[in-house]
Amino acid sequence: MDEDGVFRRVPLVYRYKDALYESFSLAIVRALFGKPPLELEMVDSGFGKISLEWLRVGDQRIPVDDEGAALVPYRGGSGSFRYVSATDVLSGKVPLEVLDGVIVLLGTSAPGLLDLRATPVGSAYNGVEIHANLISGMLDKRIMHHPGYTQAIELLALLTLGLVLGVCLPVLSPLLSSVLSVLMLSSIVVVNLYFWHRGLNIHLASQVFLALILILFHNAYGYFIEAHSKQRLGRMFGQYVPPEIVAEMSEESSDFGVSGESREMTVLFSDVVSFTAMSERLEPDELTRLMNAYFTHMTEVIQQHRGTIDKYIGDAIMAFWGAPLTDELHPQHAVVAALEMVARMDQVRAEFVARGWPPLRNGVGINTGLMNVGNMGSEFRMAYTVLGDAVNLGARLEGQTRIYGVDIIVSEFTQAATQGIIYRELDRVQVKGKEQKVMIYEPIGLEGQLLASELALVDRYHEALAAYQAGEWRRAEKLFAGLQETEPDRKVHQLYVERLMDRSTNEARASR
Repeated sequence: MDEDGVFRRVPLVYRYKDALYESFSLAIVRALFGKPPLELEMVDSGFGKISLEWLRVGDQRIPVDDEGAALVPYRGGSGSFRYVSATDVLSGKVPLEVLDGVIVLLGTSAPGLLDLRATPVGSAYNGVEIHANLISGMLDKRIMHHPGYTQAIELLALLTLGLVLGVCLPVLSPLLSSVLSVLMLSSIVVVNLYFWHRGLNIHLASQVFLALILILFHNAYGYFIEAHSKQRLGRMFGQYVPPEIVAEMSEESSDFGVSGESREMTVLFSDVVSFTAMSERLEPDELTRLMNAYFTHMTEVIQQHRGTIDKYIGDAIMAFWGAPLTDELHPQHAVVAALEMVARMDQVRAEFVARGWPPLRNGVGINTGLMNVGNMGSEFRMAYTVLGDAVNLGARLEGQTRIYGVDIIVSEFTQAATQGIIYRELDRVQVKGKEQKVMIYEPIGLEGQLLASELALVDRYHEALAAYQAGEWRRAEKLFAGLQETEPDRKVHQLYVERLMDRSTNEARASR
């Protein structure tokens, strides 16, 4: 029996004291054929080893292994052959035609006689029926051949299977990996059946076991890699982007932030107005609490509108839209976030004053353009950030808020890429580091949220600005003077009034 205690093979010849003896089933077959001589067919299995492979009984060739054992061709479970009670035969109860022209094996079936065997088709199988299966297999030529070279076939199959699955599974998508796994398992069964129908018994268990192990290992490895990737994304971007964006990123297969790429994005710079003077009046711990509260409010607003926090630079915040996840509405989200940042400061200003802190006011600059984004830095420290001329312009625009006395300034590129937002055109400026002038705008609010009086003032301002740009100086001077009287605190009105006054003064001097 095999190592697991199951009878799958039965030796057909035995050697005892340099003599060969045939088994019960082989003796029956030889007797049926008139006791022809028994011949052993040996083959050279390689490396000088001579192995037994066939037994020849007359014209009959019976495949055996090197130990002279044949694989039992079981028909089925116990009772696959007809049982006749010996008592009924002795008492004459069995008709003679039942035993006429058949091979009859006399054996025992009672458990107490200890002739029960464990087989692949039954745990308590009568030993005599094992011989019946062998005799039937030899006569029908159904005994499967398992020569030595089948080990080479099995080894080649295992090697091929391991290479194909080991190389392909890690690089294929989950769907293609599943398809490949099903195809390989099906191929193993099909190839095994092919050899089986040609009389060769190729062990199937080792190949199926290897395939299942590789598939399970790949799935487990993929699960842990995916979990590790999600943790890495959480560590890398958790402090910069809102949790819902990190969750979206974990569902995608892209490698975020590893290498730089160029894409159109929107950048925002926000700075506290008169921070230096304010910080000199506060104790260090008080200043720290104030800035932490300020950054918390502003960061919450930015992340609510799908923004990525790049860094905190002193009292300044740098954020961008359009990475790590692509955002087709990045200009819109950035401008709406800036409007809400200003509105949030109006809400918390009373809270700050109640805590003895100065009322903060922040300036915001926004620009849209082509930027380089990715993990950048040194071998000691890396940061997910953006670089480029468009980024520098965004920083310069934040500084222009002091000049025009507004909370937010956006470039013409951002203004053109947004919808549903009311803007006040401010000026055409040439910022430091830029050769060409850029139109700048102040976003006032969303359409439908402004009062009619506010919209009327914006229209009056644009009328005055159009007169100024057309060279209608007297009309422009009159219109801006009226706006300044209506809104004396708006610095942009005062700026244009001063420009017109300077021009009139210069013209008067030139005419003298």
